[in-house]
Amino acid sequence: MEKEKKSEETGKPSDSENPLKVNRRHFFSQLSVGIGSLALGSLLIPDLLKGKGDELLGQELGIPNFAPKAKRIIYLFQSGAPSQLESFDYKPTLDKRQGEDLPESIRNGQRLTGMTSGQSKFPLMPSAVKFNQYGESGAWVSDFFPHIAKVADELCFVKSMHTEAINHDPAITFFQTGSQQSGRPSMGSWMSYGLGSENKNLPSFVVLTSRGKGNSQGLYSKLWSSGFLDSKHQGVLLRSGKDPVLYLNDPDGLSRSDKRHLLDKVSSLNKIHHVETGDDEIESRIAQYEMAYRMQMSVPDVMDIKKEPESIIKLYGEDCQVPGTYAANALQARRLAESGVRFIQLYHQGWDQHGGLPHEMAGQAKDVDQASAALILDLKQRGMLEDTLVVWGGEFGRTNYCQGKFDLKNYGRDHHPRAFSIWMAGGGIKPGITYGKTDEFGYNVVENPVHVNDFHATLMHAMGINHEELTYKYQGRRFRLTDVAGNVVKDILT
Repeated sequence: MEKEKKSEETGKPSDSENPLKVNRRHFFSQLSVGIGSLALGSLLIPDLLKGKGDELLGQELGIPNFAPKAKRIIYLFQSGAPSQLESFDYKPTLDKRQGEDLPESIRNGQRLTGMTSGQSKFPLMPSAVKFNQYGESGAWVSDFFPHIAKVADELCFVKSMHTEAINHDPAITFFQTGSQQSGRPSMGSWMSYGLGSENKNLPSFVVLTSRGKGNSQGLYSKLWSSGFLDSKHQGVLLRSGKDPVLYLNDPDGLSRSDKRHLLDKVSSLNKIHHVETGDDEIESRIAQYEMAYRMQMSVPDVMDIKKEPESIIKLYGEDCQVPGTYAANALQARRLAESGVRFIQLYHQGWDQHGGLPHEMAGQAKDVDQASAALILDLKQRGMLEDTLVVWGGEFGRTNYCQGKFDLKNYGRDHHPRAFSIWMAGGGIKPGITYGKTDEFGYNVVENPVHVNDFHATLMHAMGINHEELTYKYQGRRFRLTDVAGNVVKDILT
């Protein structure tokens, strides 16, 4: 190989061979500046780096793997686990054999919670509420849900859900993040990371909470955390009342122009810091400041239901005018979806009926029944149901045997992860079908089991995402929402 020409005086490469006077050390020290500038530019001007080959660059450009059936998800999470045996999984065998001990061949040594592990008997408990079939689909729905019964032909009832967790906190965390342990990104964060936002003035992931009168389990911000993803993907909790988002409004005496000037100054300092450190989280910080500035105008408008016609108020029920109720949040969910929010998560607490189930569950069902059905009808009349995926369900099911004293009028049911029911509608899901089946006791899945990982894979598929390809490398490992499992439930897709 020909040797490099060197200056006679210094012995170093001559300027003719290195006209830019850039040595190896200087080149690599400045390389991060150029990359950082490109990254910052792509954040501030989203279309800056887009070209014909963008589909090869991964999900962060907001491009789905294939044509999606759903553009957004509204997840009506019933925290505390509603009993499938008093809602959608009708089991007449429990009436015929009430009071009998659950056969050991059915229970088969299943793990018990500390609340029933001391019981020597497990008396079968029939449902205190009647069931009827509805619509052309003939779906079984209990009298606790008369409004949902009327839209049965729009719904897909999945009666073969099962999970691994038997206690509330790990079970809810599993449903929301794909792991029973805290620290993973939530489902909404994965959607935000993979698909981005449709509205630059609103977050791509929004959370609303409400509380019924029943026994409530705690809700924690880890459920809508972005985990190890950039913090710009975390869920934004919208509160009821005057200030939906804390610290969003400007203090007295600070004008809009003053705020803009302040943000520009802070942004310039953050850009300098980013160039110096290459810390990607600085980009997220800049984006969040800008989002907060835009949200000052957009959030009050989307949260104001005064423009809704009386027909819509009547559809959702009078409670929709009371901030913080489930009905109000359901209506807000439609408004957020209409405004381009990608993932809207509602949590309704109070479904943990270990005792007094007939009375407590009746009240809980009344809180959510009309508004849940109204959301389906409202989306449909606006032509939005076909590309909005709505999900209703809790973290696990309830036992077919009584917890504690056998009392037909005031019984309770313990946690049951082996089999429970949810329903889905719109967004590429087949309407008017029932998928999966439990045994005659409603205890074990006997047909078409659907694991939580399968559920996640199916939701992502509806949004145009291959669940195996949307990954994020963290601490030397590539993570995904479905971890190392999950199969798309193709039989329920249109």
